[in-house]
Amino acid sequence: APFDRYSAGAPLDEEANCIAVAVSHEARGESLEGQLAVARVIMNRAASGQYPTTWCGVVKQPWQFSFVRNGYMPSVDESSQAWRNALGITRLAINNAVQSVPTDCLWYHANYVSPSWGRRLTRVSQIGAHIFYRA
Repeated sequence: APFDRYSAGAPLDEEANCIAVAVSHEARGESLEGQLAVARVIMNRAASGQYPTTWCGVVKQPWQFSFVRNGYMPSVDESSQAWRNALGITRLAINNAVQSVPTDCLWYHANYVSPSWGRRLTRVSQIGAHIFYRA
């Protein structure tokens, strides 16, 4: 499986680490497909011209990711399987090794909330507990 090939490797740089931390906090209970979609949304935002141009900038942008507080990300348990999964997912996303949500998919939310902005967007898919959108 592609995931096995990417689950170990060289340490991630700071930008990729921001994606891994976001995946770990936002989607650790989701399927690998769901975690990959969260990683791709971060990357899509950075490439879109509508958000900060770096992955860390996207993740740390105020009011975008609920786990970020005042621009700071909480630590992760680097000995956990969830963290190893997040590292592998991040490597898969960066290498575009597995197809995920389309490049114009810039938003998602958990299915137990109903933000007003969701009504203005086009639903792409639901993967696990997250609903993904494009403009």
